[in-house]
Amino acid sequence: MLIAEDLLLLVLDDEKGTLASSWVQQALGGAILTELVMTGSAQVIPKSGLTPATAVAVPGRRPDEPVLAAAYDSLAAKPLTAKNAVTGLGKGLHEALAARLCDRNILKRRDEKILGLFPRTTWPARDSTHENAVRGQLAAVLVQGATPDARTGPLIALLSSIDLAHKVVDARAVGAGAVKKRAKEIARGDWAAKGVKDAIDEVTAVMTAVMVATTVTTTAT
Repeated sequence: MLIAEDLLLLVLDDEKGTLASSWVQQALGGAILTELVMTGSAQVIPKSGLTPATAVAVPGRRPDEPVLAAAYDSLAAKPLTAKNAVTGLGKGLHEALAARLCDRNILKRRDEKILGLFPRTTWPARDSTHENAVRGQLAAVLVQGATPDARTGPLIALLSSIDLAHKVVDARAVGAGAVKKRAKEIARGDWAAKGVKDAIDEVTAVMTAVMVATTVTTTAT
């Protein structure tokens, strides 16, 4: 399972099959970029002066996994700014990953029409076994204080970037505020190797910028 697939399962409503956030596309792109960095297939070159942070493919390190391989090819064809990588790599990924999860009988596809006119596809849960296991791992870190690992750390950072970390676990024991604070601490990546930390820092910075820009535009209109 990709980190992006775990993220998608967590932000999909199990019964309705709809997304809990309008920023999922960017978050999924961030998940793919982070996993490429984690596996040594890409690196994020931090911002230097007026030059923005850039995501580049590492020559000779093309992954075998199809989704990661397609993302690698995009970066190999042309290095992208971190912002464009997060946005571009996430484009259309929600549907593609959901279809893969359907093939594994984890989700089911539901095609329907709103008001009998407007087509919509939703992805409710079929088998929540894996998702529940992931939620348990996140709860151990966010609620019980366990140390994040190479998988839970990035996942929590991504959830924090779209303000959902406190909603994917039962936060009643410590309170939503404490879970949010813990998630932000983890997002700073002190547990991660430098290359991974650089990627997480850039992804969360991009997500923050996108969310702020969207909020300002919505408020202005």
